[in-house]
Amino acid sequence: MNFRASVLTLHPEMFPGPLGFSLCGKALSGGLWSLESRPIRAHGIGTHRMVDDTPAGGGPGMVMRADVLAAAIDEASPAHDKRPRLLMSPRGAPLTQAMVRRWAKGPGLLIVCGRFEGVDERVIEARGLEEVSLGDFVLSGGEVAAMALLEAVVRLIPGVMGKEASGTEESFENGLLEYPHYTRPAEFEGRTIPPVLTSGHHGEVAKWRRAEAERITRERRPDLLKKDL
Repeated sequence: MNFRASVLTLHPEMFPGPLGFSLCGKALSGGLWSLESRPIRAHGIGTHRMVDDTPAGGGPGMVMRADVLAAAIDEASPAHDKRPRLLMSPRGAPLTQAMVRRWAKGPGLLIVCGRFEGVDERVIEARGLEEVSLGDFVLSGGEVAAMALLEAVVRLIPGVMGKEASGTEESFENGLLEYPHYTRPAEFEGRTIPPVLTSGHHGEVAKWRRAEAERITRERRPDLLKKDL
């Protein structure tokens, strides 16, 4: 079964966007995964296809209506659809490589891209939407976040990357940030490649890479090391 992604958005013309290029684009053209962007406004209310309304209790901005989103979700993901349903949201659980790897092994994803002040809480509950965040910042909508999430997932689908090891020797895969990389030329502006990497001793290379990964993680993301305690 190929990975199938459905994105619900007010701006379907934004897709595939970057997902149509490089590894993801080649895999998309090759049929390793599929992508559909579905317009939420098709389920809007009235002649103007309204998708939002003022927030209950007052306050600034507008809120996406539960009935409109529910109709869009039900059409894109019927009851028998086993794909996880995600909502890109700054208050969601932080996206992790473990989540990405789990979804890459599944049948696909339904992703709802919010806009305005947010989404009516009742549709989140009623349709079992899992809120996911890219970090502690706010975007104008969920589309860019959905693209980033999908690229992270799609590249791990079997057959997308040339070497399977490319997906396992990376930052976050082993609880560490990735070790430094070097290639030709042997010298660049007075800087040389660490001798161990050209020694031919694979065991020593592995030890050096592990030590460097631990050093970089301690310096830049000590919180990752604390998770293993």
